[in-house]
Amino acid sequence: MMFGTEMLRGISPKTTARSRLAFVTLVTNPDYALGATALARSIALTGSSADVVVLHTGGVGGNALSPLEALGCRMVEVDHLPLSDAFNIRHARGALHGAAPFTKGRKPDFHSPLDNFCKLRLWQMMDYDTCVFIDADAIVLKNIDRLFDYPEFSAAPNVYESLADFHRLNSGVFVARPSLRTFEAMLMALDQPDAFWRRTDQTFLEHFFSDWHGLPVTMNMLQYVWFNLPELWDWKSISILHYQYEKPWEKDHPRAEQLKPLIDLWRAFQGGGDIPDIAQLDNPAKAKAA
Repeated sequence: MMFGTEMLRGISPKTTARSRLAFVTLVTNPDYALGATALARSIALTGSSADVVVLHTGGVGGNALSPLEALGCRMVEVDHLPLSDAFNIRHARGALHGAAPFTKGRKPDFHSPLDNFCKLRLWQMMDYDTCVFIDADAIVLKNIDRLFDYPEFSAAPNVYESLADFHRLNSGVFVARPSLRTFEAMLMALDQPDAFWRRTDQTFLEHFFSDWHGLPVTMNMLQYVWFNLPELWDWKSISILHYQYEKPWEKDHPRAEQLKPLIDLWRAFQGGGDIPDIAQLDNPAKAKAA
């Protein structure tokens, strides 16, 4: 097994770490840079002293990333993983969405499934003891520093349609311990002959960490809960709101009217304006969407 500098290839931090703890997100295009800005602002408002790290691919221009630098984020450029041509073909957008279509919601045009595997570079971040990964299409509503005390690998269940989904994890929020040994083991397990990870990093992480620890759904509240399972929604208890499927910055997306209160909240964070008292917001009506 190779460790040391060989296993640190593909990751280029722009600055040094300021903490041994970090919130980490991934930006692979200008749309997600917009989302990460709202996320970074939301974390800053919680008063956490942990670093906010933005892993970004080379395809994201400086203009898109500059607002994140201005917010004090630590910028880390990452390469795509060294995966086989056959793996990349199977997991390209057209092939993956054709073989495993999304039937419960709509992925936007800028979604590129292969980009998702760049999350695994988090395990190369050896200057941190613990990282909490949060997707760039999420916002933090209260201090979540206690997550740094959770074990690897902790994630919330993928609950947004029914309670039957508690057995599946959602990789939009998870707790990890950087380790080059773990990273190499991941690369070996990921690109096996004919391997097909239906939901990319999410399916792989559930397989790799088969004994994953469950976080409360309030640590990764998926936006479709708003209309599918309104009885689970309580603004006072939600720590992280995750805009899975349609994104709050998309204009006139199919769920925009149903999700208007959530979109309005995201816009308040993204625009740097006044944030409402979250605990005083109205919970959804207890009626499932048609």
